[in-house]
Amino acid sequence: MLFNPRTYDPAQFDEPTRRLLRATVDWFESRGKKALIDTYVDRAWYGDFLEFAAKEGLFAAFLTPAGEAGQEAGAGAKRWDTARIAELNEILGFYGLGYWYTWQVTILGLGPVWQSENEAVRARAAQLLTDGHVMAFGLSERSHGADIYSTDMILTPDGEGGFTASGSKYYIGNGNVAGLVSVFGRRSDVEGPEGYVFFAADSRHEAYHLVKNVVNAQMYVSEFRLDEYPVHAEDVLHTGKAAFDAALNTVNVGKFNLCTASVGICEHAMYEAVTHAHNRVLYGKKVTDFPHVRRELTDAYARLVAMKLFSARAADYFRSASPEDRRYLLFNPMTKMKVTTEGEKVIDLMWDVIAAKGFEADTYFDKAAKDIRGLPKLEGTVHVNLALILKFMGNYLFNPAEYAPVPSRLDAADDEFLFRQGPARGLGAIRFHDWRTAYDRHAQVPNVARFREQADGLCALLAAHAPSPEQQQDLDFLLSLGQLFALVVYGQLVLEQAELTGLDGDLLDEIFDVLVRDFSTHATELHGKSGASEEQAAWALAHLRRPVADAGRSARVWAQVEGLAGAYEMPA
Repeated sequence: MLFNPRTYDPAQFDEPTRRLLRATVDWFESRGKKALIDTYVDRAWYGDFLEFAAKEGLFAAFLTPAGEAGQEAGAGAKRWDTARIAELNEILGFYGLGYWYTWQVTILGLGPVWQSENEAVRARAAQLLTDGHVMAFGLSERSHGADIYSTDMILTPDGEGGFTASGSKYYIGNGNVAGLVSVFGRRSDVEGPEGYVFFAADSRHEAYHLVKNVVNAQMYVSEFRLDEYPVHAEDVLHTGKAAFDAALNTVNVGKFNLCTASVGICEHAMYEAVTHAHNRVLYGKKVTDFPHVRRELTDAYARLVAMKLFSARAADYFRSASPEDRRYLLFNPMTKMKVTTEGEKVIDLMWDVIAAKGFEADTYFDKAAKDIRGLPKLEGTVHVNLALILKFMGNYLFNPAEYAPVPSRLDAADDEFLFRQGPARGLGAIRFHDWRTAYDRHAQVPNVARFREQADGLCALLAAHAPSPEQQQDLDFLLSLGQLFALVVYGQLVLEQAELTGLDGDLLDEIFDVLVRDFSTHATELHGKSGASEEQAAWALAHLRRPVADAGRSARVWAQVEGLAGAYEMPA
């Protein structure tokens, strides 16, 4: 189930994709663990990786939509394919967050460009990718964060059809070297949303001033300042409400990448953790012979596999999206909020087992334990994404619609809809296929059945004791409710992907053993909320469940976990 560079064969993709993915793995493996660790500790700029990516045409192939590919050699390999983008996210996360980050912010920087009708800038971006450049997304500001309603980047008309831009941006990845920076600002002469502007800037311009790296890390997360930067008409990407929508839709595209990066980080850390525990003897016993160690490592493995299943299935909905099917807009913040926080839990479970080993400088785990914390906090906090998820709850649980089945999407297709998503509104009107279908198809799995009892109970709670008007203003209360709802959505896509991939039945049961316990944990939190009514609190206690125990099943899943010991170690 886990990515292993020793045996990796991306046979599900076309030949150019297989070559690029395998070349990326081989580059990291030949570079070796010592170089990986030394550059991380020294906070060395990853110029060697960017040179490799440029030489291979990696970013150009994966991040140029087919319509912008041109006619030059290699153009046939270019497309925006979420399945292979997710695959590269996982690989880059496996070797280090910094390598993933420079790729991720290039994706964000390209979002407003590929959504724009400005053919000149699109052609410029495509050529920059071909030449090996990276991009940046100039949205966040020190005073406002990523609040796109407020920006102090001011564009003043120059009297010749263009503008001069002045202001600062903060927390901008690749801002030190980006060939193109998509910058969000507002006109000085137009009030309200109609004054928004997205424009393309160049970090090499004399009016672009790099202030500093704002993080203490290998990656460069810049603060930059524009002083009367000339913005010509041909540099403008979007104006007015379209600029606002471009910002949100870009984040819709970009935030999906966090889930598979988190998966990659956890996979590498798991090989190290299981191998260390399996080879260590304490009090005359193998560490992995202690029951609590087996439980923690089994839980970590089950959670990690669930992360992979959910993320892969969410990608199918992303790739199959259309103006008539916007279900991806729920599954997308779910990948951002749920999968990345699950990644933190996976690392914590393993860290409890390996203890002090997790601090040692010559391990990957030491870096994973630091970097895994960042993913839930990028592209909107957990709370922001959970509040977004709540917008879908009514239609998802109570108002299903008919849709044609979404197949597994590993075809070599260009996901061009992602750059014509349209206005970023109407989320509460989006409808979903009946979530019960996936649960019904796996009703024979004991813990799926038990979790289904809890999910049905959530529907009963909302039908009989829905949040009052006062509770609907209490975000702390609503977030507890949102965690329960998110588990139902998470379980649905896990089940769908388990069926598509023929997942081992024992492992699926073990995953839902974890979800049953998680539902009980969040129900307990809801019970303790001061804003909960007596009826809601009583419901919470009534829906605590113990998972169905099966010693044989747990032993068989443990054998899968134990098999990871020695399965992979990065060359020195």
